[in-house]
Amino acid sequence: MPFSSLTSALDVELRPDRPALLHVDPLDDAASWAAEFREALRAQVTEHGALMVRGLGLRDVDQVGAVFTRLADGLMAEREAFAPRQTHGLGLYASTTWPANQPMCMHHELSYLLEVPGLMLFACLAAPEQGGATAVADAEEVLRALPTGLTERFEREGWILTRTYNDEIGASLVESFGTGDRSEIERYCRANDIDFTWQSDGTLRTEQRRSAVVRHPLTGRRCWFNQIAFLNEWTLAPEVREYLVDVYSADGLPFNTRYGDGSPIGADVVELINSTYEAHTRREPWQAGDLLLVDNIRTAHSREAFTGERQVLVGMAEPLRPADGCPASEASEL
Repeated sequence: MPFSSLTSALDVELRPDRPALLHVDPLDDAASWAAEFREALRAQVTEHGALMVRGLGLRDVDQVGAVFTRLADGLMAEREAFAPRQTHGLGLYASTTWPANQPMCMHHELSYLLEVPGLMLFACLAAPEQGGATAVADAEEVLRALPTGLTERFEREGWILTRTYNDEIGASLVESFGTGDRSEIERYCRANDIDFTWQSDGTLRTEQRRSAVVRHPLTGRRCWFNQIAFLNEWTLAPEVREYLVDVYSADGLPFNTRYGDGSPIGADVVELINSTYEAHTRREPWQAGDLLLVDNIRTAHSREAFTGERQVLVGMAEPLRPADGCPASEASEL
């Protein structure tokens, strides 16, 4: 079926400040419906960058897993996680463990990997009392809105993620690499262009340079694609940053980002990136049973602060290597 016919097959509501929204009648078999309308749903995601489906009545982990597997060609196992998640089966996870009163600002999932998820799938089993939206922002629009000099520098140099693993903050070695064996971790780092060093206290420090601007694999359009602001020290609440610097030192933070030439990124740049994201944010409050599909290259997403219980399941699918990657130096011990 032609792409235009696929996108018109579903009656999607479009609003300037919210993601595309599709209302469906209550269903007895959400998984069968997802399989039947898979191509039309995916066409809407390609067209709009994200699509929320309301009315499916998703109620439990097994049902969500069945829907996710009908919509994607296999779910990915997460690697290099920056924070722990509860696992509900192969490729099916709870939302990242993160304080409810602290927002997770806009980012593209796992954009620091060489091979990233092309599609993100979210399902809400319990909606929070207030807040907690998984908001979205168009990466093409954000790239156009940011100052040209800044984006050209990041496009030329890329960005660097530094991590220092510990047992108190963020994901552990086993949670990130799937193993605590040093030789296996080193093998993974070399294969994935990650510089590493084992410090005197036995902790691991890594550094990896990645692209900040990539081309979408279907449209060919340039997208702002990274976690430069999200994983930077200046996005942390001031009291949290002060505590982490005091405990781990400025050079030993669990994670931080830099320009591709290694120089620090100022608080003003981080604030500019985050405020540009906010100006282009679209949000729809979760309702229990909702499904959200996100093109991970075209669209950034966030998790807003919330109160009450919030249960959102996550799947990552369709791994790909983004185009226009800046050259990565051969990984070695630092």
